[in-house]
Amino acid sequence: MCGIAGIAAFNENGKKFFPQIHHAVQSLQRRGPDANNIFSHNNMVLAHTRLSVIDTSAAASQPMTDASGRFTIVFNGEFFNFKEHREFIKQKGYKLSTESDTEVLLYLYLIEKEKCLQRLNGFFSFAIYDQEEESLFLARDRFGVKPFLYYLDDDKLVFASEMKALMAMGIPKETDDVSLFTYLQLNYIPGPDSIFKRVKKLLPGTFLKINLQTSSTDKSSGSFSKTTAPLAYYTTKRTASELSYPDQQKKLAELMDASVQRRLISDVPLGAFLSGGIDSSVIVALASRHVNKLNTFSIGFRDEPLFDETKYANLVAQNCKTNHTVFSLSNDDLFDNLFNVLDYIDEPFADSSALAVYILSKQVRKHVTVALSGDGADELFGGYNKHAAEWRARNGYAMTKAVLLLAPLLKILPQSRNSKYGNKFRQLNRFAEGMKLDAKERYWRWAGFESEEEVKKMLVADLSEKTKSKEYQQRKSTLLQHITHEGDLNDVFYTDMKMVLPGDMLTKVDLMSMANSLEVRTPFLDYEVVDFAFSLPVSSKIDRDGRKKIIRDAFRPLLPEELYHRNKQGFEVPLLKWFRSELKSLITDDLLEDRFITEQNIFHVDAIRLLKQKLFSSNPSESVAQVWALIVFQYWWKKNMK
Repeated sequence: MCGIAGIAAFNENGKKFFPQIHHAVQSLQRRGPDANNIFSHNNMVLAHTRLSVIDTSAAASQPMTDASGRFTIVFNGEFFNFKEHREFIKQKGYKLSTESDTEVLLYLYLIEKEKCLQRLNGFFSFAIYDQEEESLFLARDRFGVKPFLYYLDDDKLVFASEMKALMAMGIPKETDDVSLFTYLQLNYIPGPDSIFKRVKKLLPGTFLKINLQTSSTDKSSGSFSKTTAPLAYYTTKRTASELSYPDQQKKLAELMDASVQRRLISDVPLGAFLSGGIDSSVIVALASRHVNKLNTFSIGFRDEPLFDETKYANLVAQNCKTNHTVFSLSNDDLFDNLFNVLDYIDEPFADSSALAVYILSKQVRKHVTVALSGDGADELFGGYNKHAAEWRARNGYAMTKAVLLLAPLLKILPQSRNSKYGNKFRQLNRFAEGMKLDAKERYWRWAGFESEEEVKKMLVADLSEKTKSKEYQQRKSTLLQHITHEGDLNDVFYTDMKMVLPGDMLTKVDLMSMANSLEVRTPFLDYEVVDFAFSLPVSSKIDRDGRKKIIRDAFRPLLPEELYHRNKQGFEVPLLKWFRSELKSLITDDLLEDRFITEQNIFHVDAIRLLKQKLFSSNPSESVAQVWALIVFQYWWKKNMK
């Protein structure tokens, strides 16, 4: 796991930015604390910071150049089936000088160019420079586990693993009003867009090729030609399975076991996250078959018993005979790390559970360098509350009519994420709102925390202005394109995989783990598992009796029975308590203070006042998440834009 960065210059103006690559390296040190280096040739400069995991020798450091001196790679991630391809490369007459996956990937590209991507099972973002062609090849893994951002103008292409590295290389910082509008609804910005107008995220499963050869018509000016849009090399297969349900379970168990085994390859200490939920428990149960005394890690919340799942994590650890460690945290421990998280976020990102991932990664890194996680299962197999709600919406569930009848009452009942009944009222109210919408709009509303109309009232920028409105609708339409009138709930899962997974869940894990120099591997996102998941009918994943049906059934023999008699409980950071105590002055006297809001001229001061009033009332509802999104944005804006 590493950090990568680079600048491809199209003319002499572009080359003037080359010295900034040193600042990029500095900004990516946490992603790669073990080594760093820079490569430069003609119109190309590449940089790499290394977290050594496979072949930790200096020979495997990057940027890495092949024996001929023609191709140079910077690679972030892991390529798990690299050993299978070493013999193929040798048969082609090439001699490998390391035991690294990086060198295997470099030679596969040398032999097969972009076709090599079909061979890779892993997660990655990488760039390969061809000195002879003077071309640059960029690619990202199938599901967006590893980030890849780039900026393009007439002079240069600048790319990096993180936004902070792009900013360190001097890109223009012009905020995108449409991205901000989307962020305030979803609490993150879906790809390919970013908070800056000309910065894009390379979409999962795509590659981009840049031609840097000097124009034959104007060699003296240093003019260079560029490429077209990114091209897809992978699309999830959605061919219906003909297996019976028992055979589906057997197949899933086999694929997951193989996926976990692939992800146990490491030359440094390895462990696994263990939350006590089904997903991480499955990973631990499978991994413990192949690793004696597997290191497992949980966090408990002493002050928040509603969210403490260590009881179930301990049961799994005992069942699997793992070397288990529990980090028991107080609310003070959480708060002490809050500003570390805010400081590391380099694009507005307001999933508050990032705090728990940050602390878990920080503690786990003291013991191991690599950790397995259960991420991805909820999106693929229907694990979220919104999936259960959508199932009810589509299947005429009896509760649906009752909730719609009670909708006027639900609006006035106290709603809060921080109490059992307040959260239930909040969920029922959202369900009633969604039932009034068509499938696409319902998905969008349930994926977010605030409606379009409410966000429009908040922003000074006029989002009804023709150009911005058209841009927003185009982006939204693209994100929702897979939800169709004649489709089923698999369309919702597929949209989650394309939008929520890379935009929110994987971004959270990558940022917070890399802030602590920890590599996290996700067995549920092996492409063979994903392709199989989307061959299954909805009935194998979710029905009247529950969510993630096939996971629960396929792995029941491996897990304690107690896990099957509890509700899914996602962690909630105690934001409301902090907003009314430790963080109150940050809201009232700093980031959301009237004078600052007025001078900043991004938000309407009256709308922010109303939101603060709601936050401090007896019925805060979704204002907690909305205020957190504003705090994250304002903190980011003060740090990077002022």
